[in-house]
Amino acid sequence: MLALVLLAAFALFPLFYAMLTSLRGGADLFRPDLLGGSFSWSNYVDVFRDQPFGRNILNSVGVATAVVAVSLVLALPAAWALGRVPFRGRAVLLVTVLMVSMFPQVAVLSGLFELIRFFGLYDTLPGLTVANLVLTLPFTVWVLTTFIREMPQEVEEAARMDGARMPTLVWRIFLPMMMPAMASTGLLAFLVAWNEFLFALTFTLSADSRTVPVAIALLSGASTQELPWGQIMAASVVVTLPVVALVIVFQRRIVSGLSAGAVKG
Repeated sequence: MLALVLLAAFALFPLFYAMLTSLRGGADLFRPDLLGGSFSWSNYVDVFRDQPFGRNILNSVGVATAVVAVSLVLALPAAWALGRVPFRGRAVLLVTVLMVSMFPQVAVLSGLFELIRFFGLYDTLPGLTVANLVLTLPFTVWVLTTFIREMPQEVEEAARMDGARMPTLVWRIFLPMMMPAMASTGLLAFLVAWNEFLFALTFTLSADSRTVPVAIALLSGASTQELPWGQIMAASVVVTLPVVALVIVFQRRIVSGLSAGAVKG
C-alpha cells in the first residue's frame, strides 16, 4: 500500500506543481515553499487573451478526432485481412507495418513536406491530419491485428453458416466485440495526435492553424528570464486535464481492451 501511495505521489507531483505554478505570478513563481505566496487566475486569463489559444485547442481537438476516426476506419478492414485472411506474404506485410511504425519522424519529414505542399495542404488542418496518420495508422493496424487474431473462430464460422457475408461479419458481428480494443487503441492514437509537435510545427504557419503543443512552445519572450512561466504552466494544465479526464472516463474499456489483447480467447 505504501509503495502504491509513493508511486502515485511521484506520478502526480509534476501535475500538482504545474497547477500551483499556473496560479502564481512575479516573484512568487520562484518561491521555494510550495504553498506560500499569493494565488490568482490571471495566468489563465492572459493565455486566452494574448493569443488565440482557444482556437488552438479546437484545432487540436479537431485534428486528433479526425486522426482517430480515419485511423480506425482504415485500420479495421486492414487488420481483419491481416489477422483472419491467409495469403502469401502476410508475415512480411505485418513486419513492414511494424517497421513503418518505428520510423523516426525526422526520416519522413522532408518527403512528407513535399507531398503536403504539392497537394496544397500546407498550413491547413487536413494536411496536419494526413501527417499525423503516418504516425497512428501503422500502430493502429498492428494493435487491432493482434486483437482480431485472438477472437474465437467459432463465432466467424457460425456467422458464415447463417449466410453472413464479409461486410456483415466485420461491421455487425466483430465490431461490437472489438469496442474495448478500439477504445484503447483510439485513445492511444488520440494522445499521439494531441501531443504531436514536430509535424505541427513544420506543416503549420499561421496562428489560426496551430495546435496546442506549438502554441505553448511559442509562449516565449526574448530570453529565458522573460519566459512567462506562469502562462506556460497555465496552458499546460488546460491541455492536460481534459486528457486525464478522458482516460478516467474510458479506463474500464482501456483495461478490458488491453487485457483482451493479452489473453487468448
